[in-house]
Amino acid sequence: MTACVRGVPWLAGAALLASATLVSAAQVDSAASRVGFELHTRWGQVLQGQFRSVEGDVQVLPDGRRQVRLQLETQGVEIAGHPGYTRFARGGGFFDVEHWPVAAFVSDPYPATLLLQGGSLAGSLTIRGITHRQTFVIEPAACERPGIDCPVAAGGVIDRGDYDMGRWRIAISDEVRFHLSIRLRAGAA
Repeated sequence: MTACVRGVPWLAGAALLASATLVSAAQVDSAASRVGFELHTRWGQVLQGQFRSVEGDVQVLPDGRRQVRLQLETQGVEIAGHPGYTRFARGGGFFDVEHWPVAAFVSDPYPATLLLQGGSLAGSLTIRGITHRQTFVIEPAACERPGIDCPVAAGGVIDRGDYDMGRWRIAISDEVRFHLSIRLRAGAA
């Protein structure tokens, strides 16, 4: 299932609708959270990318399950140590930051125990206005209160062609590996 949406106003509408049924929400600590990705060149080089800005929240639903919403500012994407690859990642053939300044992930509802035990977390990932179902793997927590006392660590793999990011296939592999380290703001329940 693919949905193309120009810009991101739909996120505000979805958040407003979701807030009507929420018990509570905890904000993502943008300063302490990291979302990065790896690209592999055809010559075996591994490129490390990073989003400068991570926003979002974890909502507690009336039935006790949780739902995470993340927004990533694509304009701040940077490939460590490679200004040329940074321009490529921000350009029209990849994130196309001029037209699509935000990428977003909205998880399916999940039990609170998922963060303690680890496991698969499915949801909708939107890049360049194209939405696909993706699954990320949550690592078992290293503390009793994941997100508060320790980061929630997760990873996942996408095919960049699914999001119309197919440029430079001769030089860059199609697989993009995401790695997330998410912390919640102090005082989160």
